[in-house]
Amino acid sequence: MTVTARSANAPYLQKILQLMADSAPETPHIALAGNPNCGKSTIFNALTGLRQKVANYPGVTVEKKEGVMRLDNVGDVHVVDLPGTYSLSPRSPDEEVALDVILGFREDTPSPSVVVAVVDASNLERNLFLATQVISTGKPVVVALNMMDLARETGFSINTEALAKELGVPVVPMSASRGQGLSELKSAIAEQLRSPSPSPEKLPLKPEIAKYVDTVTEPLLRHKLATPASARGEALRLISSQRALLHPRRPRTGGEVHKAVEAARQQLTAEGKAWHGLEAEVRYQWIEAVIKKTCRQREVSQRTSDRIDRVLTHRVLGPLVLMLIMLGVFISIFNFAKVPMDAIQSFFGWLAGFVTNIMAPGPLQSLLTDGILAGVGSILVFLPQILLLFLFLGLLEDTGYMARAAFIMDRVMGRVGLHGKAFIPLLSSFACAIPGVMATRTIENAKDRLVTILVAPLMCCSARWPVYFLLAGAFIPDVKFFGFIPLPALVIFGMVIFGVVAAVVMAGVFKMTIIKGETPTLILELPPYRVPKTGTVLRMMLERGWIFVKNAGTVILAISIVLWALASYPKKEGATPEEQIHQSFAGRIGRLSEPVLKPLGFDWKIGIAIIASFAAREVFVSSMGTIYGVEVSDTKETADLRSRLRQEKDPQTGKPFFTPLRAVSLMVFYVLAMQCMSTIAAVKRETNSWGWAMFQLAYMTGLAWVASFIVWQGGQLMGWG
Repeated sequence: MTVTARSANAPYLQKILQLMADSAPETPHIALAGNPNCGKSTIFNALTGLRQKVANYPGVTVEKKEGVMRLDNVGDVHVVDLPGTYSLSPRSPDEEVALDVILGFREDTPSPSVVVAVVDASNLERNLFLATQVISTGKPVVVALNMMDLARETGFSINTEALAKELGVPVVPMSASRGQGLSELKSAIAEQLRSPSPSPEKLPLKPEIAKYVDTVTEPLLRHKLATPASARGEALRLISSQRALLHPRRPRTGGEVHKAVEAARQQLTAEGKAWHGLEAEVRYQWIEAVIKKTCRQREVSQRTSDRIDRVLTHRVLGPLVLMLIMLGVFISIFNFAKVPMDAIQSFFGWLAGFVTNIMAPGPLQSLLTDGILAGVGSILVFLPQILLLFLFLGLLEDTGYMARAAFIMDRVMGRVGLHGKAFIPLLSSFACAIPGVMATRTIENAKDRLVTILVAPLMCCSARWPVYFLLAGAFIPDVKFFGFIPLPALVIFGMVIFGVVAAVVMAGVFKMTIIKGETPTLILELPPYRVPKTGTVLRMMLERGWIFVKNAGTVILAISIVLWALASYPKKEGATPEEQIHQSFAGRIGRLSEPVLKPLGFDWKIGIAIIASFAAREVFVSSMGTIYGVEVSDTKETADLRSRLRQEKDPQTGKPFFTPLRAVSLMVFYVLAMQCMSTIAAVKRETNSWGWAMFQLAYMTGLAWVASFIVWQGGQLMGWG
C-alpha cells in the first residue's frame, strides 16, 4: 500500500503506518536443504501440496521453488526448496544460492527461521557432510532422516536418539515416499519455530587446527559477521574455500577477515597441510566417529538394485538396453497416440465447419478458420504425443534409471572431452533447451559448462516433436518391421540419435579447438531403484503439457494471426487461392528465401514456415497449417494438414511435392538448426555474452544447411527424389 501525505500531519501518519507495519506478524520462513536424490522434493511436495510456485531467483537462472504449508498452533509457513547441493562451498550457482539463502545474504529471499536438512539414511556418511555444514551456520535446524525404509533394506540400523544427541539438533526418521514421518517433521518444525534452539558447532578440532580456525573466528565475531554458534563453522569454510572467501555477497570488513584467512592458510601450508581440503577432512573424520556410535550395519544379500545394475550399467549391455528403452518409448508414443490425435483432429475439423456454417464468408471467417483454427489446431493435435513423451520420461526419472543413463553416456562423452555431468543438462534439453542450458550451472568447470551450453540445443527438444510427427507420419511409409515396429517411429528415433551424435561430435570439435581443456572425472551417485510415484509423474507430465498448450495459446496463436494476415493481403480480386498466397506479403518473403533453401529441396512455402518458426520450432507446423489453410478454399478441411500436404503437387513434374526424401531433408534441418529465440536469450544470460549466442546461431544454422544439402542432393543422385 502506498500513501501520499500532503498535510501537516503527514509525519504522524507515516509514523503510525510504520508502527503498524512493524507490529504486523510476519509469516515464518523455513528452507529445505539436501543432496540431490535425497527425497527433498518429495518432502516439499508433501508439505506444501498444491500451494506452491516455481520461478527463478532474481539475477540468476537457478530455479526457486516456494510453497506454503499449514502448521497447527502456528498457521501458514513459507517453505523454500533450496537447490540440491553436496556442500555449502559456493563452487556453482546452485551452491551459492543455497548458502546465500541460509545465511540471509539475498534481499529477495528472507533468511529462514528454521532449516530442514534432508538426509538420505541409506547414504548417511555422504549426506551428513552438508547437514553438519547447515548446523554450523547457527540456524535452528531439524534433520529429516529420510529413506529409512531403504536403509533397513541395506541392513543399516540407526539410533536416531543417539544421532540427535551427537549432532545437537532434532532428528526425525521418515520415509517421505510412503508418507511416513511427515506429521512428526511438522511437529519438530513447529517446536523450533516456537522455541528456536540453534546448536553450537560441535565439530571437534585438533589443537593444531583449532588455533588457526580461532584466528579467523575472532574478527568474524568482532565485526558481528557471525554468531558464537556459527563463527567456528564459518571460519573453517572461509579457510577451506577461496570462493567462499571472495563471495560477492559477503559483507566486507576492511580486509581483516581476509588477512586472517590468508595468514592461516600460509601457516597450514608451511606445516604441510592442504588448507583447501581442511573442512572436508575434519568433517568426515567427525562423521565417521558419529556413525560408529549411532549406527549398525548387518550383512545382507546383494541388493536388487545392485543385481539390476550389473546388467543396466554393463559396458556392452547397458548402451544396448538404453537404446531399446528409447526405441520402445517412440514406438509406444506412435501407436498409443493415434486415437486421441484423430479425435482432436476431428474436433477442429468440426469446429471449422461449424464456424463456416454460422458466419458469412469474409475476412473474419477466414481469420477464424484459415488462421486461428488451422494454425493452433495443427499444433494441438500433437498434444497426446507430447503428454506420452513426458509420461515416459517421468517414469524413467522417478525409477532412478536416468542416473544410470548418465553413467552409460559418460563413457561415450568422455572420449570427446565432454564432462559426464553434461548428460543431465543434455537430458533436460529433451524437454526444452532452455532448462538444459540453465542446468549447466551444476558443472563446476567454466569451459565444460560453455561446451555443454553450445551443444545442448542439438538435443531433441519437445518443440521438434510436432515437426517430426507431422513429416514422418505423413510421408514415411507405414511399413511394420517384425509386425509391430512402424517405420515412421524408426525414422523419428533416428533423428533423436542423430541429434545426440551431432552434440557429442561438436563437443569434441570444440574441446579440440576453441575451448580446449582437460575432462574432469565424473562422480555420480546411482540412487536405488524405486517404484515411481503416480502423483509425481502425472504432475510433471501435466505441467509440461500445460506449457505446450499455453505456448499454443499465446506465441503460436499470435504468429498464426500474423501469418494469416501476411498470406491474405494484399487482396487480388478474382485470384485463385494459389495465386492469392503467391502474390501476398508472405509469398514475397518466401520467394526471397527460396534461392537459399532450394538446394535443400525446400520451396518458398517451406521458407515462410522456417522463417516464422525462428520464434519457436513447433511454429513450423502451425505456419504450414495457416499457409495451406489459406491456400485451399474449402475451409471445412483446414484441420487435416497431413492430407493437405499429401495432395500438394510439384509444379514442374506434377508428382507429389512432399516425398520421403524431402521430409527427411526437412527433419534433418530441424535436428540441427537453432530455431528458437528464447534459447538464444537463455544462452546470452548464461554466458553473459551475445558473442557466444550469435556464434551458436551461426554454427547450428550452417550445420543444418550443409546436412540437409547432403541429404537432398545425395538422395537425388541415388534416384530417391
